[in-house]
Amino acid sequence: MHLRLISWFFIILNFMEYIGSQNASRGRRQRRMHPNVSQGCQGGCATCSDYNGCLSCKPRLFFVLERIGMKQIGVCLSSCPSGYYGTRYPDINKCTKCKADCDTCFNKNFCTKCKSGFYLHLGKCLDSCPEGLEANNHTMECVSIVHCEASEWSPWSPCTKKGKTCGFKRGTETRVREILQHPSAKGNLCPPTSETRKCTVQRKKCSKGERGRKGRERKRKKLNKEESKEAIPDSKGLESSRETPEPRESKDKQQQKKRKVQDKQQKSVSVSTVH
Repeated sequence: MHLRLISWFFIILNFMEYIGSQNASRGRRQRRMHPNVSQGCQGGCATCSDYNGCLSCKPRLFFVLERIGMKQIGVCLSSCPSGYYGTRYPDINKCTKCKADCDTCFNKNFCTKCKSGFYLHLGKCLDSCPEGLEANNHTMECVSIVHCEASEWSPWSPCTKKGKTCGFKRGTETRVREILQHPSAKGNLCPPTSETRKCTVQRKKCSKGERGRKGRERKRKKLNKEESKEAIPDSKGLESSRETPEPRESKDKQQQKKRKVQDKQQKSVSVSTVH
């Protein structure tokens, strides 16, 4: 009886050692696959490591590796950062880096924005645009060439000469048009927007209201001349006014001579009566 108990004791001890060895080997395999696995992960991580960051993400979040120096850290984001595109898989949602010449992309074959020095065309980044297109340096895209567009000509203006429409036989008339679309860098240039040609009209006299600028200036000069003539006295009148005092002086002298003669006669008469 005593020997039986001893044998059962050794059997149970061997069984417990076997179970312990199995648990130890399972723990070593887990540590080899996920070193330093933490249970209290943050930032959307489902599983994480103290050294490598997130190892898997919670549902609907994207897993992406961020490089910090020589080390890569796993993070979980609601959307992929610039330069990456997101792909959803049954087991994981993953962010994948775009091509080297692509700044942002929809997938690995379709770029939505190119890096500096490249032009976007149909989802691809090109050094130069294909024939028939031109580079837009503002949007960094290949766009269609735009040519200039002009409206129809307006009717010819009335025939004029030096700003007036009467008092002449030959003058000029003008017509104009507007630019509807300005050209792009490689587009056709715009045509002239105005034209002038010579014209002939039936000559007619200008009415008072239709006189041109030169006609008004002539009239003003004529009035100024007339006013200046009225302001300056006539030279003939001056000569006549200068001549009038001379005969008056001669008349006075004649009257004085007559008086002297009369005085002498009276004196001679008085002397004769005394004798």
